[in-house]
Amino acid sequence: MNKIIIIIPILVIIGIFAVMPWDSPEKNNNVAFHVTLADPQLYENGVYTKTFEIKKGEYYFRFVPNGSSPEVLSISLNGDSIEFSENFQLKNTLHETGISEYYTWEYLGENKITILEDQLVAINIDPNGNVMGSVSVDILQN
Repeated sequence: MNKIIIIIPILVIIGIFAVMPWDSPEKNNNVAFHVTLADPQLYENGVYTKTFEIKKGEYYFRFVPNGSSPEVLSISLNGDSIEFSENFQLKNTLHETGISEYYTWEYLGENKITILEDQLVAINIDPNGNVMGSVSVDILQN
C-alpha cells in the first residue's frame, strides 16, 4: 500500500511533464529580429547594421536594458515600403519594497511598426557613443 502511495504521485508528475509543450510558440515564432549588443566589435563606426527579411504585418520593439545600457538608442529601419526612425530614451524606475531598493529600466519611444509587404529591411542601431553598455533588441510580430 505504501508503494502505491509513492508511485501514484510520481506517475502523475511524469504524465504532466510528458504532455507539457517544451517549445513555446510565442517565444520563438514571432521573433523577426534579435540582437544582443554587448561587444564593441559588433559596431562599425559606432553603429550596428544588419539586413534581414521581414514579412507583412504589425510589429513592435522589445528591449532588455540594464543600468549600463545606452541612454539614447537610435534605431532606423529602411526597406522598399518602410522608413522608420526613433530615438528611444532609457528611463530608470526605483522600486522600494520596504526591505530593499532596486531599479528597473525601460526604453521609451514609438515602438510599433507596420510592414506593408514582405521585404528586405536594413536596421541601424546607434548607441550614440555608448558601445560598452549592453542591450538586447527584438522586433516581434503581434
